Amino acid sequence: MPTHAQRVDVARFSDGNLDGWTSRTFVGETQYELTGDVGRRVLHARSNATASGLYRTVRINLTDTPYLHWSWRISRPLDIDDERQKPGDDFPARVYVVFANGPLLWRTRAINYVWSGRQPADAAWPNPFTDKAWMIAVRSGAVGAGQWARESRNVLDDYRRVFGEEPGDVSAVAVMSDSDNSGLATEAWFGDVWFGAK
Repeated sequence: MPTHAQRVDVARFSDGNLDGWTSRTFVGETQYELTGDVGRRVLHARSNATASGLYRTVRINLTDTPYLHWSWRISRPLDIDDERQKPGDDFPARVYVVFANGPLLWRTRAINYVWSGRQPADAAWPNPFTDKAWMIAVRSGAVGAGQWARESRNVLDDYRRVFGEEPGDVSAVAVMSDSDNSGLATEAWFGDVWFGAK
């Protein structure tokens, strides 16, 4: 059983490690590479009218470790009229939390934590392509763009909020930078990702 001090690592980009991470392509190939930034190793993503992500299969019990922690940076927000509609479903940075079992990983329930261009922080809306995923804006607009931001979200509370029921275990986590619907270009950087009791 995890203790309150336990940290369950999902991504150790700072170690220069992509072990266990798999690419999933939707439209074209977003470029991902480990690089140095402010004295540490991070994952750098470049999207140019593309949409592909990296995901890692995990098993996380949210009762024990409900808090997701990560850091990220974007070059700039995307200039999109309405991110809640299909033509605007693009974000310079996303962190997915997937709840699934079996082979249909990308068709199951998910929460997408995004750096939104226009939606206010903590806004939530259904993904325009599927009712099995919800979007939650963690950051909004150009405030903080170009700078590293550290995030912490209670995934258990967020799941209850958007789906109105209790979740099963987390089965995968993904990171993504996408701009296929808008045809724009964007960049993002991701630091380590982990779950904790607080």
